[in-house]
Amino acid sequence: MPLSTPLPTMMKAIDPAESGGPEVLRLVERAVPRPGSGEVLLKVHAAGVNRPDIMQRLGKYPPPEGAPSIPGLEVSGIAVAAGEGVDAVVIGLAYCALVSGGGYAEYVAVPIGQCLAVPPALSMVEAAALPETLFTVWTNLFERAYVAEGEVVLVHGGTSGIGTMTILLGRLFGLTVIATCGSDEKCARAIEIGAAHAINYRTQDFVEEVKAITRGRGVNVVLDMIGGDYLARNIDCLTTDGRHVSIAVQGGAKGEIAIWKVMQKRLVLTGSTLRGRSAEFKTLVADEITREVWPHVERGALRPVVDRVFPLEDAAAAHRYLEGGDHVGKVVLTVAS
Repeated sequence: MPLSTPLPTMMKAIDPAESGGPEVLRLVERAVPRPGSGEVLLKVHAAGVNRPDIMQRLGKYPPPEGAPSIPGLEVSGIAVAAGEGVDAVVIGLAYCALVSGGGYAEYVAVPIGQCLAVPPALSMVEAAALPETLFTVWTNLFERAYVAEGEVVLVHGGTSGIGTMTILLGRLFGLTVIATCGSDEKCARAIEIGAAHAINYRTQDFVEEVKAITRGRGVNVVLDMIGGDYLARNIDCLTTDGRHVSIAVQGGAKGEIAIWKVMQKRLVLTGSTLRGRSAEFKTLVADEITREVWPHVERGALRPVVDRVFPLEDAAAAHRYLEGGDHVGKVVLTVAS
């Protein structure tokens, strides 16, 4: 395992021993991981905070087998060690990475295939806010829903991390994005970020608004993180040969639909989760993102919307803020050097 400098044996991390409220997120000491075969060890600069982290804290989303118990699904950092099969030339380079856990810490080991080089156009905080939403939106919108230039997409939670990434990618790839948001202020921000239309779901019926916006035609794709009774309403928003992609169930894990509508419109209902997928699959996604998306990142045309930054020791405050729902874009933790 090539090293640039001797590594410490212990590190600071957030690794709660029990489920509960944000107060369980306290700094503890844990052993510094050592990179295995095909892995690189990153000295973490920043880590994104995401809804799955909250679900894990509550005991509702345990890490997949073999993943660290430490939360955190995306990081930016400097490579300080390389495992077997990884060229030592990576040491000293800045990367952002999708991880299956372990991001809320000073060091994390990650398969090199899940790492993306941080270009000068991005700050390390911005880089940490990219991987989880970028991998998720890319795999579900562009691969599972095979969206094409000129199509119309409806995304719920338009000012969330997923929502803002959908809007940003839609702008780059010629999509018309309709976003739903929980206030007029958030609707205005979604438009500012690049949505073609924004619907306040608290004061408007998004099904009727979509019909009006599309002149009765409907949208080609719905990217849904709500589930529950939204499923049937989303189907009403879809046009013929439309695709519905489920990526979370914040509003409920069960929904009732009229099957004849699926048949009549020739709809595709699909969905996926990312965290438990293999390193090989995530490497394939990273390769595709490197080819198709990263040139836009390198020229400064794609950067995440970062709402607020907290130090690692204030992870509890970061979770409270995210749960409060006032954020627009991503919340990020920074790790002291």
